[in-house]
Amino acid sequence: MARRTDSPSRSRTTSNARPRRTPDQAERRRDPQRTRERIVEAALAEFSAKGFAGARVSEIAERAGLNKQLISYYFGGKAGLYQAILARWQEGEDAVVAGQQDQSLADLTTSYVARIPRDRDLARLLAWEGLSPDSGDAGGEHRTARMRQALEDLGRRQRAGELAGDLDPRCFLLAFMAAATAPATLPQLARSIFDADPDSEEFAQHYADQLARMIEHLSGE
Repeated sequence: MARRTDSPSRSRTTSNARPRRTPDQAERRRDPQRTRERIVEAALAEFSAKGFAGARVSEIAERAGLNKQLISYYFGGKAGLYQAILARWQEGEDAVVAGQQDQSLADLTTSYVARIPRDRDLARLLAWEGLSPDSGDAGGEHRTARMRQALEDLGRRQRAGELAGDLDPRCFLLAFMAAATAPATLPQLARSIFDADPDSEEFAQHYADQLARMIEHLSGE
């Protein structure tokens, strides 16, 4: 007698397979702006903890307390959600820069670095993007334009005497970005050096003040 080749387990798997579900109208109508916010906040936490490659849509949905199909509905999937986070970060950075043109370089440093505890996940996301080839260069074009803008501003400040004339603004900018995000990207070193919590507001303010003093010394005066 010929034996059947289909196993019971295979038959059950086939019969129980469910098609991908589109969020119903009630889900879509439930405060879409707030729903998007919850997804973005959960995704930022997940991406900053695991990078783009390690993050899972199901875990982002679980963090947000929402159906994972809503991520596809609002953002088109993980890649679209990652792009949305980068776009929001870029908008925030542009707004900060626009409001700080009249500040001295030292004061600009203090206000920027003091924000790191609030932007810790974004700083870690930036580190993941640099270390993981799977992240690609999603914000590359905007980032390049932003860095050129920053270099133009540093050139203006250098001509005004805020930065010593023998310093290369490009080297200064890279070193400053690394130093500003170090408490978020190298928290283990910060804890070992300071014996303090690098995520605390007190640490951030002290660190920001000290970086500002270092920059004041770089004026060459």
